[in-house]
Amino acid sequence: MTTSTSSTAHYRSDVCIVGNGAIAKTAALGFAQAGHSVTLLVPGAAAQNKSPVAITGGERQWDVRVYALNHTARDLLGSLKVWDALDGARVAPVDAMAVNGDGKNGGSLGFDAFGAHAGVLAWIVEDSNLNGALDAALKFAHKVEIVKGCGTRLTCGPDGAAVALEDGRRIDAGLVIGADGRDSWVRGQCDIGIDYRPYHQRAIVTNFSCEKPHHGVAHQWFTCSDGIIALLPLPGNRVSLVWSAPETLAATLMEESMGELAVRLCEYADEALGTLRPLQPEAVKAVPLALVRPHALIAPHVALIGDAAHAIHPLAGHGMNLGFGDISDLLRVVAEREEHRGPGDERVLARYARARKEDVLLMQLATDGLERLFGANLEPLRVVRNLGLNLLDKLPFIKRRLMAHALGQ
Repeated sequence: MTTSTSSTAHYRSDVCIVGNGAIAKTAALGFAQAGHSVTLLVPGAAAQNKSPVAITGGERQWDVRVYALNHTARDLLGSLKVWDALDGARVAPVDAMAVNGDGKNGGSLGFDAFGAHAGVLAWIVEDSNLNGALDAALKFAHKVEIVKGCGTRLTCGPDGAAVALEDGRRIDAGLVIGADGRDSWVRGQCDIGIDYRPYHQRAIVTNFSCEKPHHGVAHQWFTCSDGIIALLPLPGNRVSLVWSAPETLAATLMEESMGELAVRLCEYADEALGTLRPLQPEAVKAVPLALVRPHALIAPHVALIGDAAHAIHPLAGHGMNLGFGDISDLLRVVAEREEHRGPGDERVLARYARARKEDVLLMQLATDGLERLFGANLEPLRVVRNLGLNLLDKLPFIKRRLMAHALGQ
């Protein structure tokens, strides 16, 4: 791996990847290990990933941003030698999931690894743990050159694409991959339109210790007035909160202390987890939520992956997994291309778009549909959705099909 900031440089590579997150870094490793030269364009102002600070007793602070990675993500990271580089003591397996409807007589739905014919449903991994392992792997990736800077123009010609940087440098590549998030610069440069639906919610994320052991169970409550609450298992008696709260409630939650937030959660979590206590030092973040559906995943010599290609509601915890699925399918179609076609060939990219269409569309419809269904404060709907949860819980075949899709199998 090399890093360059020269103002006169002109870079040439098979693939140029724009982005600074885990999806961009994983794609860079994947293409480099497949034998392609890669330029990873990191926005100059992007914050560098920092290890959580140490606290009393030498323990690192627990990252409030975590991912529930499925088997697709695990297999991809394993093939790139990244999974085993994670700090395993800070990775928590999810052995079961308990979904609860709203109201005193709310429905319930349970999933477990045994019923899904899998050893584990998912793994909870901190953002800093994942990015730390990826950064370490990139140091030994000799086919990856990291360039810091901001793109000002993306142009495409018959033989490839060119990214012009604001300081006069240029990157030429046969394929440009936009892995630059929900507000993707690459997508905008390609004039790819989007369907945008704000959820008028914010995801409140933080961590707690719990009085009772969580036994590897992820808990989720679909409420009407309070939004969607998820408590995900962390190693030890700790849980990670993802509370998709309506804007007004989210503003209130951010003004309250962590202790007050813990008291609010007792209404839902006390029976399963007991008393919740904020981890020290206290840390909480709020992330605005929206559905973003680009009108295309590809353009001439350009492919979109990750949140640049699809931003969904976090209620299913699969936004990151969709991004890893993008990488897997893009690597596969490029590897299977005919010898006379380059990585950015029109037909190769069309195969990628077809490969991702069903998986992405199903997840978009599922998450958006569930958010609409459980966000409606109508008593008839409340009764129907609670009955639906109870009915689905008694249909093992359908449950296994749902879990197989969620697992990435």
